[in-house]
Amino acid sequence: MSEDQGKDEAQRTYEPVETNAEAAARLGRLAADAATKLGQAATGAALGAATRLSHVAEDGSARMVDVSGKEPTVREAVATGRVALTPEAADAIREQALPKGDVITIARIAGIQAAKRTPELIPLCHPVMLTDIDVDVEVVEDGVEVAATTRTYDRTGIEMEALTAVSVAALTVVDMVKSIDPGAEIQYISVASKSGGVGGDWSREDPE
Repeated sequence: MSEDQGKDEAQRTYEPVETNAEAAARLGRLAADAATKLGQAATGAALGAATRLSHVAEDGSARMVDVSGKEPTVREAVATGRVALTPEAADAIREQALPKGDVITIARIAGIQAAKRTPELIPLCHPVMLTDIDVDVEVVEDGVEVAATTRTYDRTGIEMEALTAVSVAALTVVDMVKSIDPGAEIQYISVASKSGGVGGDWSREDPE
């Protein structure tokens, strides 16, 4: 061996040799990590299948659900909401003392009109044959409570029409009182109950 080769050999460093125990431990950690990732992937896939939205196609694009294969049934939905107001604004509505006129009547008409135009406002909502719509607007001490009941004999639900009716009726109340109560606040709009269709009856008070 030449002198230069001897110097290179002396300067060369060597990685420590892995023992059998260390190798087994390392492989065990790799296997555990792989199992964890596989389990997470399987769980995610199962959850995705269980919670897949009906309005989303497999490629992720939005779509309108095909309901042509369903049988028409009598369906009903009730939605509720409220507009929080100052007591003074509530009194002005009750006494019909606002510049824009009768808030209750105008809000009811606005809700009925809105329910009939729901498919124009909600992109993937089916046009259904709305057979009845009742909008109730009641003045209470600290605001206005709104309830809408919608009915149909059709292949899909009528909840969106009830929600739209309540929403627009509440917006109308805000529009008519904002001059004396700029802090008017729409609250708690939700479906209270529904009936008919494959899903059967459902109530917020008794979700089971």
